[in-house]
Amino acid sequence: MVSIKKFNLQGEETGSVEVSDALSSAVTHAQLVKDYLVAVRYNARQWSANTKTRSEVAHTTKKPFPQKGQGRARQGCLVSPQYRGGGRVFGPRPRGEVRIRMNQKERRASIYSLIGDMIRDGKVVVVDSLEMSEPKTKAFATLLKGCGFDRRVLVLGQGSFVIVGEEGLERNVSVETMKYDHLKKSIRNLPNVEFSLVADVDGYRVARAHHLVISEGALAELEQWMKS
Repeated sequence: MVSIKKFNLQGEETGSVEVSDALSSAVTHAQLVKDYLVAVRYNARQWSANTKTRSEVAHTTKKPFPQKGQGRARQGCLVSPQYRGGGRVFGPRPRGEVRIRMNQKERRASIYSLIGDMIRDGKVVVVDSLEMSEPKTKAFATLLKGCGFDRRVLVLGQGSFVIVGEEGLERNVSVETMKYDHLKKSIRNLPNVEFSLVADVDGYRVARAHHLVISEGALAELEQWMKS
């Protein structure tokens, strides 16, 4: 097992936490990780850019100038693409459902591999709890300073779940949690610091981060997620 440092919210090192071999040694093919990151970025596009063709532009149909007699090229109307305010030729148009799909096993394997790389590189620390009694940016900045983190940081918290379903078919369903409201307010003025629940984390945010701060409960949830 690999041990990673444990801190409190005051930035003081309080011990260490052992990480399971399944997570610390998680690795997958580099091409799978690359395909996953490309899919995440591609699926984030809105495809909402829209331009009008000449048939959609509201404009007069009067000829710009007489057909003959001026020695100029004939022109039909001001909605032609060569005129300012005219229609666009081959401009961007809204697209339908355009997504790159990946199955759950591929997605999880990519996330585990990215987190495993950070653990092996010593870029992960554990915090006993991320719940704060009041919003205080200085308090969280002190934690980052105590950990020696001065670049992009991703903070992972434990979600809240309820058990639903009939006997033998129960499953955990993620529900909205308010326990990290003070934490979110504390880090929103800190540059390059992001927060995510373990259940909502995506590999792109992990890949962008140089350091990872994870609560003890979130680490247990992540390891349990691997076994499911």
